[in-house]
Amino acid sequence: MADEPASDILDATHRTLCEYGYADLTLQDIAAEADMSKSSIHYHYDSKDQLFVTFLDELFDRFINRIDTPEGETPHEQLDTLLQVLLTSDTHPDVREFRTAMLELKAQAPYNPALQERLTKFDEFLFEQFREVLAKGVTTGQFDETIDPPRAAEYLTTVITGAHTRHVAINQSSDWLYDTMTRYIERHLLADEYTEVAE
Repeated sequence: MADEPASDILDATHRTLCEYGYADLTLQDIAAEADMSKSSIHYHYDSKDQLFVTFLDELFDRFINRIDTPEGETPHEQLDTLLQVLLTSDTHPDVREFRTAMLELKAQAPYNPALQERLTKFDEFLFEQFREVLAKGVTTGQFDETIDPPRAAEYLTTVITGAHTRHVAINQSSDWLYDTMTRYIERHLLADEYTEVAE
């Protein structure tokens, strides 16, 4: 069974991070949000950095649960599922909060190796999800054989990350990008015989 006070602290960390940002956020702010004393925070976490490393580990687990093993009988359907999950849920409050928290922490990553290490896990996991589906599609003949799965996965990962940043920074919805990426897949990734079916 999870440690309830520690879980409350992590939930409060999420809420206060979205409200205050990382730089201005203090353990006292988190303690107030969690309705506990600052000493209670220190009982579970030695420092703000340790707390945020733990927080990122929890976010990573949630992230995996969202996009691991995408639904679909074919690689094309699985890739479409990934894009839907990652690009068509902007209006859900939890999604914006999650992306805001991630953007705040990314801004600190160049100066904090522990945070950078955790954030790298997010990027590598997303990249690997795309690479695996693309490689499977090439092997089965559904995707064009000339595709380089790692290069295409890098492109998709970069586009998704950029869309999430725009969503948080300027409130630009990424829903529209789903249609654009769908067309990109049909025109540039699908093998010719599957392109006709998709159209």
